[in-house]
Amino acid sequence: MVLKKKKEIQVDAFFLDQQQLEKLQMFSKAEEQSLASLLLHCAQLSDGIQQIQCIKQVIPLVKKMDLNSACDPMVKACLDILGEIYFSLGVKNPLKKVLASSLNGLPEQFMTLAVQSFVRCLREELKTTDVYLYRKVLDNLTSCMEDFSLGRASIRNLFEEVLQFLQKSLLDIQEENRKNHGNHIVQTQLMHDLLIAIKVSMMLVQKLQENIQGSLWRHHESFVWQSMCSLLKSSTNFLMDATLLQTVQTASGLAVILFTKAMYEPVEELPALVSDLLLGSVQRAGLPAWFVSSCGTLCTEQLPDSVLLFLCHGALAMLEWKNGSMGENGEKLLLDTASVLLSLSSELKESSMATSLSRILAIWTNSALAALASGSPNLKIKLNGNSDVIGKLLEYIYTHWEHPLDAVRHQTKLIFKNLLQIHRTTITGSSEKSDPFFARLLKHLLSLEWHVKGKYASLGCLVECVGTENILQLDRTIPVQILDVMNDQSLAPYASDLLETMFTNHKAHFTLNFEQSTWIDQWHDIWVSPLLVILCEGNHDQTTYIIDYYLPKLLKCSPDSLSYMIRILQASADANLGSRSTRGALGALMACLRTARAHGHLELSTIMSNGLVSTECIKQGLVHQHNQVCIDALGLLCETHRSTEILSMEEMQLIQFFMMYNLNSQSPSVRQQIGSLLRKLFCRIQESSQVLYKLQQNKAKQELLENSSKRHPLGILQQYKDFMSSVCDRLFEVLFPGSSHPTRFSALSILGSVAEIFSVPKGQAQVFQLDQEIDSTRVRTLIQCFASTFEEIKVLAFGLLMKLHDVAFNLLDSEYLDLLFQAAMDLSTSTKPYDCVTASYLLNFLVHHKGLQHICLGRWIEHNPQMDENTPVSTVEKNTLAVIKLLLVNVEEEILQAKKSLLQAAASFPMYGRVHCITGALQQLPFNNLTLVTEWKEMVARLILMSYKLSAVVSPVVQSSSPEGLIPMDSDSESAGRLQVILHEIQPQDTNDYFMQAKLLKEHCELESEKLADHRPMENICTEMRGKERQTCDVTAQMVLVCCWRSMKEVSLLLGTLCKLLPSQATSEPSDGLITVEQVKSIGDYFKHHLLQSRHRGAFELAYAGFVQLTEMLSRCNSESLRKMPEQWLSNVLEEIKSCDPSSTLCATRRSAGIPFYIQALLASEPKSKTDLLKMTMKELISLAAPLNESSSVIPQVHALNILRALFRDTRLGENIIPYVADGIQAAIQGFMSPIWAVRNSSTLLFSALITRIFGVKRGKDENSKKNRMTGREFFSRFPSLYPFLLKQLEVVTNTLNSEAEELKIHPSLFLLLLILGRLYPSPMDGTYSALSMAPFVPFIIRCGHSPVYRSREMSGRALVPFVMVNEIPRTVLSLLEGLPDSTSPCIRQNNIHGTLLQVFHLLQSYLESKQLVSSDFQQGLGDIITCIGTKLWLAKRPNPCLVTRAACLDVLVMLSTHLGKYQKQEMQLFGFWEEMNRVISDSELVPSIPYSSAVPGLIQYLQSITKLVISVLCVTAGPDIQNSSSPVAKKIATPPLSVVHLLHCEFHEVRLLALEAILLWLKQINSKEIAEEGGGVLCLLTDLEDTLLTMALKEKNLQCFCKVLEILYNMDLRNVLPKTKCSIKMNPNELLTWSLNIVDTSNSTEVQSIAFKFASKLVIHLLQNHQQISEEVLKKWVQLIVCFCGDEQQTEMLLAAAEVLKGVTSFLLINEKLILGLSDTLAMWKCVVLLLQNEDLVVRDAAAEVVQVAQSEKKSSEGTEFALRIVNAPMALDLALGILCERLQRWGETRAGVPILLEWLLGDGDLKGDSETSAPEEDDYLFDKGEVNFWAEKLTHVRQLSKHLLLLISMTHLTLPDHGELNRLSRIALDQAQLVGHLLRALPPIPEFSKTGEFTRLAIQNERISVCLKILSLLKSDDACRNENLQK
Repeated sequence: MVLKKKKEIQVDAFFLDQQQLEKLQMFSKAEEQSLASLLLHCAQLSDGIQQIQCIKQVIPLVKKMDLNSACDPMVKACLDILGEIYFSLGVKNPLKKVLASSLNGLPEQFMTLAVQSFVRCLREELKTTDVYLYRKVLDNLTSCMEDFSLGRASIRNLFEEVLQFLQKSLLDIQEENRKNHGNHIVQTQLMHDLLIAIKVSMMLVQKLQENIQGSLWRHHESFVWQSMCSLLKSSTNFLMDATLLQTVQTASGLAVILFTKAMYEPVEELPALVSDLLLGSVQRAGLPAWFVSSCGTLCTEQLPDSVLLFLCHGALAMLEWKNGSMGENGEKLLLDTASVLLSLSSELKESSMATSLSRILAIWTNSALAALASGSPNLKIKLNGNSDVIGKLLEYIYTHWEHPLDAVRHQTKLIFKNLLQIHRTTITGSSEKSDPFFARLLKHLLSLEWHVKGKYASLGCLVECVGTENILQLDRTIPVQILDVMNDQSLAPYASDLLETMFTNHKAHFTLNFEQSTWIDQWHDIWVSPLLVILCEGNHDQTTYIIDYYLPKLLKCSPDSLSYMIRILQASADANLGSRSTRGALGALMACLRTARAHGHLELSTIMSNGLVSTECIKQGLVHQHNQVCIDALGLLCETHRSTEILSMEEMQLIQFFMMYNLNSQSPSVRQQIGSLLRKLFCRIQESSQVLYKLQQNKAKQELLENSSKRHPLGILQQYKDFMSSVCDRLFEVLFPGSSHPTRFSALSILGSVAEIFSVPKGQAQVFQLDQEIDSTRVRTLIQCFASTFEEIKVLAFGLLMKLHDVAFNLLDSEYLDLLFQAAMDLSTSTKPYDCVTASYLLNFLVHHKGLQHICLGRWIEHNPQMDENTPVSTVEKNTLAVIKLLLVNVEEEILQAKKSLLQAAASFPMYGRVHCITGALQQLPFNNLTLVTEWKEMVARLILMSYKLSAVVSPVVQSSSPEGLIPMDSDSESAGRLQVILHEIQPQDTNDYFMQAKLLKEHCELESEKLADHRPMENICTEMRGKERQTCDVTAQMVLVCCWRSMKEVSLLLGTLCKLLPSQATSEPSDGLITVEQVKSIGDYFKHHLLQSRHRGAFELAYAGFVQLTEMLSRCNSESLRKMPEQWLSNVLEEIKSCDPSSTLCATRRSAGIPFYIQALLASEPKSKTDLLKMTMKELISLAAPLNESSSVIPQVHALNILRALFRDTRLGENIIPYVADGIQAAIQGFMSPIWAVRNSSTLLFSALITRIFGVKRGKDENSKKNRMTGREFFSRFPSLYPFLLKQLEVVTNTLNSEAEELKIHPSLFLLLLILGRLYPSPMDGTYSALSMAPFVPFIIRCGHSPVYRSREMSGRALVPFVMVNEIPRTVLSLLEGLPDSTSPCIRQNNIHGTLLQVFHLLQSYLESKQLVSSDFQQGLGDIITCIGTKLWLAKRPNPCLVTRAACLDVLVMLSTHLGKYQKQEMQLFGFWEEMNRVISDSELVPSIPYSSAVPGLIQYLQSITKLVISVLCVTAGPDIQNSSSPVAKKIATPPLSVVHLLHCEFHEVRLLALEAILLWLKQINSKEIAEEGGGVLCLLTDLEDTLLTMALKEKNLQCFCKVLEILYNMDLRNVLPKTKCSIKMNPNELLTWSLNIVDTSNSTEVQSIAFKFASKLVIHLLQNHQQISEEVLKKWVQLIVCFCGDEQQTEMLLAAAEVLKGVTSFLLINEKLILGLSDTLAMWKCVVLLLQNEDLVVRDAAAEVVQVAQSEKKSSEGTEFALRIVNAPMALDLALGILCERLQRWGETRAGVPILLEWLLGDGDLKGDSETSAPEEDDYLFDKGEVNFWAEKLTHVRQLSKHLLLLISMTHLTLPDHGELNRLSRIALDQAQLVGHLLRALPPIPEFSKTGEFTRLAIQNERISVCLKILSLLKSDDACRNENLQK
């Protein structure tokens, strides 16, 4: 919506030298305008654009001259100068193009002269000898040949010289490149020059063909011929030289073919020659000598792959393919090229090569299309869709359509599109719609899963061939299927593109064939109706992506559909408002309107004025419980198609309403969207206000406006100003004490947008300025935001203050600034890690203050030598220098102290805070224009020195072998002795006595040594120490460690920042930098030392952050010695790893600690185009990770595996690391077989990283989801070397399994192999061409199922699925089943049986899930499987002694039974199956008469499986098909052997639990009307269960079962349950209620408590509604339980239970016309609602908001039709709840009694004394405890809303309570509290918001509560006269 500014064009002017100027002055005459005077004038202009205007006048002037002036010396001189100008201009300068196009119009008579001048200039150019100036000459040659007749003529005249120059330049550049080996910057430059030189020589041959041909063929001794041979030879050399850039090789491939084509005779044989070159079948004997001498290297049998690729490219791009002009040889070449390219596709895996290959294949398809235009019948057959070539190309497409590289995927789509075109061309004349090739493709594509991304683009291409209608005839549900896929963001763009192609094509088809009125409804049914259903009921992600991707495309295609959508949604919007999880019709309507308005399909004013949507409706949208509906409603107001559309008053009011309730959103994405939408709104205000100002200035238009009824511009501008002002008021208002993090974040980011959008540009009137809204309180509010514990709040507040800093400093007094500076210095040395961040922001803010030196630095002025007053220094630079000096002096002193005692430092002045502030100050300095360079140089040197000193003090701790527990804390003498040994080992300096003895530090050391000598246990576990002020502070191990690793972190970041000061430009001398090369080298050594030695993860991870900054700087730097450093470091560390020298200090534990980080940083900084270091490192590491011989030392292997893991996980290495994946997998699998644990451990980690690298990051929890997989073909074609490797490994593994002996052999790598294979999935595209067939794996995987390890058998079951095609499944399953033994077999191996059954289970599962449920083959296959299983049923019965295999067999039966029950009609042929199932059940251990032993392994698993079977069969046999059937078999089946009651009486709780879960599911289905009640079915299974369940409830001992029983009773109808209590459990309803309330009291399980409480509450309401008596005591207990369940510390489950109960009692107890319970109880329940609405947990708030929904809905139905807000978010619900409560108090006539209770709520239970006293000592206890962090609830919001409603109630009822005892008591309490708060606030330090943030906030909140309460109390006490006055105030 916001417009982009146009870029301005830069034109560099040209200048003439003195001699040229004199020449022109000599010819120019003052009085008349001549060519010379024009050029002279032009040369004197300094602006390029004016020069262009001047040059354009040259030719008109020349045309006016007479014919004789061609001899005039002036003209010759001017043309010479024009030539010189032309050649001196840069290639990109627009002047050059203008000059060329002007000279193209030169009159004929001047042409010869001009050519002479240009030839002379060009000859000079060609004399250039400096290689680095060749580029300019080459650029000039290019310009001459491009549409410039003079240039071309000059080149024609100097043809031989140009050829000679090109020949020389190619050789010279090549030589220079060789000399500069290793200097990447120079080499890159030379490569580009070489590329241009090759391109120019090709251009010369193409554009000036006649020159060559004329002089070429006559004799081979001619100069031109020799030069052409030389060019051909050079091009061949470049083509063969793999060290050159790939682009140079590509160009050389083109050049070789082009030059050969120009020289080769007879031309008809050229295609045959190229074919032979590509196939390696050249016979040298038949070739011309010149060709052999120039291209001899190409005439070998085996050319390198890359050379072949570029030659193919050359042939396709440079030869004439159109209309088959090369005849049969050409056709052969075309097919040869394809076969060469396709064979290369399996070889070239490197990313840039793979991209080139896909591009060249796309070019091939274009060439094939061009060649087919000739109509050659032979070629048509060869390129038909069924031909070999096309088959292989399809294979390529299926393999690459999900390639990780975008470019490859894009080219694959093009290839597919062209393939379809090729096939269409070959079948011209026959019908495309019925073509078998297209039909087969379509069937294949549709049978693919929808998560295959390649499917979408391919289907889209096919739609264009066969039409949407034909696809829909195959399957009408496709549009719905595609919409369902849009749950997933990665698929949504593909899906929406396909849908767009389909509906656009469909619409075109309809428009062509039918009348408009007839088809539009049908089109809507297919494309729009499913969309509306999903928008109303779909889940959040799906609806969001559909709105973002699909809806705009649909509206663009058919804007008229909008009215249809609005009509449908409008009809149900009021009834279907949505909920917290669905948008409902209202949400869908908002989304459609928003999209339509944003894309310009409708005006908001029109739909509001014609009543399509009301303001109330938008309001409901703005405070909807579903976040996205709010955002859509806001989007509807903010997003418009025109960025200057004027805001209406309604829009402004709605925005203000929105901002009242939505700033406190906990979801970051919602906050971001609110910010961005409001930003669009502000831009619109800003842009439309500019239009209004222009209107205002334009008087004529204003007259017109006044006559029209539109609003007046000035009036609108005033409204804008007021609106923006009120928005800012609201935003500053919500930054109150205790406001939550989300609120602050929203407010500050919106204020930031306002400041940015309404900043004042020069000379523009501005409708609003934030500066004018700022006062000193607001500035302080913003500064207080620095105290927030969230850094993002600090960042936003700082950014806003920077935009306003001039205003801010003017509003703050110097005393306050002084206190701020003092606070910053104190915080910078606080022991709380987050305090130093606050200090850094404060200092960064203060350095912008001009008077900082005088105000704050005054007392420290001795550290600050006076600057020279004359030099103009920016305030920031001067202040930053002073602040850094001050911090540095302090930290230097502290380091000296820390050397004496690290413990004291950790407890009193951890040094990292100071360093953090220094880094922060440095980062906001503009380093490129500093004035005080010498001071800064000195400062940098001191900072580096300080860093080293600090590091030396703290590094012993982070480098110790166990840094985490390093402090003398143990009390017994033994550990103290051990500690002494450890401390002695890592002692850093002699003076640091802390490390010398294990002791507790107090002032008197003698006492301690006595204690140690006595070996007495020491009482104090924390180390205590007293400083100079003798205050005690405890030091914990955590504090010491944090002090040390944070110091290391800050030092690393500081050094990283300092490295960036080295100047990077090649021009500047190293001495210009603030840091020297030597210093950079020493910093590098420092990082190297720490990365390779630190043991503490925090320390080396952060050293890494600094080191990355250094390496990135080194790769760009121009000093040769520095640029070579990463390479040296890398080879050194690899050497050290290889040597595994015993003296090496590299850490071999902790996943190699910092070593992988070190190598990662070095490799990631290497430029992307050059990956030499990566290649070298990977080669070394792979050879170390998979050693060929069992080497003596394991350590190098462990290091290599750990480093490889880090490199494969590093995203910056991107596609460059993919070629090494296969080797990595091999190393990991081989390492897994190592006998040494460390190697196995590292191999496992590497394997896990590789699986992520190959299959992508796992997003969901489901281990077996379809995402993160790829087809077997794609996997093996990307990693071909894994095919033989995995096959071989599998063979080895299965051989160990198959030994006949029964001993247990477990092969270690089986698990990993199955893990990989299980991640592949089958694809119907796995064609016949692939050499990588999946079939060989199948027998091995089947044999893996015989493994003795249970998990491996399970995995083999999963891994088998991808290797069996869907149509092959029935056959495979049958063969597996036939392999199972009979009951009479002699040798039965249960492991084998189990493995086979698991494989059958998984294959069947995938078969039943497949898309082919309807086909007849499917039914046939299923029937065969059922028959076959029938023969092996003994495995599920008691003859099979093993319960585990019996359970596995039952699982297969359960799956079949469930499927048949769900999808099949129960007819005769299935009755046999059900009969068998009944036999299996009646033969099972569940039948009471059958004995069993409970100690058998697998019994529980078996019982669970048989229970599932019973439940599944019960569901089917209770169905109408069987119950209503008349056949005798059906009658038999209909009476099952076991009933549900049987299962409930089973002694195993697992069985009971499954039965209870089934009952609960049936109940919920019936309650939600999913099952038709009259059909019997499940209903008859539930009859008469109440007795059993009630008895169970009393007797059930198992917690889970008990819980389920209660849940079932809660879901049942109490009218059925209560009548049975008397006879079954001898209780009346009241006793049942007491029993359930007692359970809530006595149970320890929250789950049981919650459900018992809900059941009890349901009973209470049932009894009250039926006027049955409940004792007062029980009711009181119940209300107390509600209050207790809503307590602050309760678990979410209980809070949700309370919310559900409150929702249930709302209409009967909370908003009833009569007070059923007493006032105090009812108000207690209302208070619970208010508390829940302020809970930190969103789920709880949303559940509580439903109470308000119930109340509002009742109000709407009872009070008539007015629109009531119902589905609202928590802030709005809180406001409404308090409003409803006050209104109810009036209705009940209880205002006098109710108001004091509400006033008590308002005052809160402020126990301040206790608070402030207890909180002081606790503050130091937890190092990272940020105090009370507020994520949502805001006390003051609640207070302000409650006081608003109270004041309203008082004014409406004119309530006065002058001598009310209760009020007097409240007044006394409030006044006492006011006094106490005042006293406590005065006792706080000067700027308490920074030093005592928590306490200050608490007191500020209480202060406001008290003052509001006192205000209302005074109102209630006063008489009428005063009160009216007060109310008005």
